[in-house]
Amino acid sequence: MIPKEYFQLHPGGSGCIPSRGLGTFQPDPQSYPNGSVKQSVLTALRAGCRHIDTSLRYDNGQCEREVGEAVRESGIPREDIFIVTKLYNVFHAPEDVEVGMDMSLANLGFDCVPYAYKKTENFGTARREGGRPVIDIELSRSYDLTWAAMEKLVDKNKAKYIGISNFSSPKVKRLLQSAKIKPAVNQIECHPHWPQKGLVKLCQENNIHVTAFGPLGCAPIPALRGRIGPGPLEDETVSVIAKKYSKTPAQVILCYLLCRGISVIPKSNDPTRIVQNFDCIFEIDEKDFHSIDNIMGENGERGIRNLESLAYVGFDNYNEELEEP
Repeated sequence: MIPKEYFQLHPGGSGCIPSRGLGTFQPDPQSYPNGSVKQSVLTALRAGCRHIDTSLRYDNGQCEREVGEAVRESGIPREDIFIVTKLYNVFHAPEDVEVGMDMSLANLGFDCVPYAYKKTENFGTARREGGRPVIDIELSRSYDLTWAAMEKLVDKNKAKYIGISNFSSPKVKRLLQSAKIKPAVNQIECHPHWPQKGLVKLCQENNIHVTAFGPLGCAPIPALRGRIGPGPLEDETVSVIAKKYSKTPAQVILCYLLCRGISVIPKSNDPTRIVQNFDCIFEIDEKDFHSIDNIMGENGERGIRNLESLAYVGFDNYNEELEEP
């Protein structure tokens, strides 16, 4: 099995998403000061990466600004780079969607590029005692209206494609009933310890591409900690296969996901790892692929999430059986 360098996107089928990208999620400011994201993006672009993932939420727009700076400094034509940003949770009201997009576009310096929080003045996040966000339940259930407002961004050429993130199977099915523009992508947590086989199958059957965030397991966010103990990078099956191919465990995991037709956006601020992670396209034997694919059971029934929303927001946003909230 040899992974692809690009995956086709729908609707339309004329566009492609690079299979390997770089994530820029929430860098630790104590370990990585301002400018570190820019340098990481430049390293990735110089290695050949053409898919960068960011968000207005990451460091309050600083990540977006550094991504934009890196793209301009790289000298690579903007149209050659696939940039993904996200609508933050306080912008889910239909009248606020374009406001959020305009803020992201201003941060990036470009013309084009799940549940909702209660907003405060100037689009801050209302929080409970202890810092947990206040969830706007009614708006969270009205994501079809948010999506309709996002569709208008395509009409205004402010976004070429629109997609979803952390949408469970019940949410995907309901959105498809009303969407005029089908989501191009569903970005979800996906790795050998949380393979999400049912959700991936549903998306791919409906021509919704899947991008894996946290494809290497990543360090759990304290407030959303799901996994306790070693992640997929320390898995014995992965380690044995990595030695067989003279690859790092990370390269093997990323290759496995690419072979499933899933694009990957591993995050790293380490130049060596950024380059290594990009170098993950190689031929892998089907037997080894299936060994990784079945680590958590044939259907992933023993899977372990890295992120767990229940304690943080009060409901299971990832419920594959019932739609929550």
